[in-house]
Amino acid sequence: MALFLSSDVEQDAPPYMNTERGIVEGLPRLLELLDELKVRATFFVVGRVAERHPRAVYNIIERGHELGSHGYAHVRLDRVPLREAEDDVRRSLRVLRDFSEVKSFRAPNLKLPRQLLPVLREEGVSVDASLASYKPPFPRGLTVEGGVVRVPATVTSSVLRVPWALQRPLLALMPRVTTLFVHPWEVSGVVHWRPDIWVGTGPRLLGLLRNAVSYMVRRGYRPMTMSEAPSLLGNINFRALAQPGGR
Repeated sequence: MALFLSSDVEQDAPPYMNTERGIVEGLPRLLELLDELKVRATFFVVGRVAERHPRAVYNIIERGHELGSHGYAHVRLDRVPLREAEDDVRRSLRVLRDFSEVKSFRAPNLKLPRQLLPVLREEGVSVDASLASYKPPFPRGLTVEGGVVRVPATVTSSVLRVPWALQRPLLALMPRVTTLFVHPWEVSGVVHWRPDIWVGTGPRLLGLLRNAVSYMVRRGYRPMTMSEAPSLLGNINFRALAQPGGR
């Protein structure tokens, strides 16, 4: 059984806020927790954030975690012209690859137009984490589309904010391949008029995340980074898939 733990490194609760408290305060706390748990995760970083906070990106890499792309400007790629979306993806990869190799991508709001899958493949991205099992078409498990392995998020990040007495029964129902994610701004806490944004955020979330990861590991889940996802699919020839016309 596999556990993909990931984090989207972005401004606080976009598009509703433009502060970056999560990057300054939440991210270091999250990295310390993962050190404690001895677990590697995939951090999907917004390109613009990486430009403003290069030290934060280096901290992620130096702790042994995987660097992934979360787009350049955190725009909804499904709501802008396709050419603009392509440019955003490519620009993010140029920025982030100045720090480290990037093999994984997650679109903002988990909304990736399928027309961008060939762009990801062309750019050497082998894993897309932009699907969600709780959103149409409700994907289950790993799939390969356009030469890219697609890893769906199993539950929304707010599930990790609910009290442990309620959260544990939900985690007991997780599939054999589970993806959990959290945002640094959820760790630092935010103040906003929308309850779905601020309820359950703050340092208390670290304790809940510690419980969740420890529980999943005790159940036999093996923490993995996104770039390791292809190894779960057996003998598929990903070198062939990466070629034009690969199936």
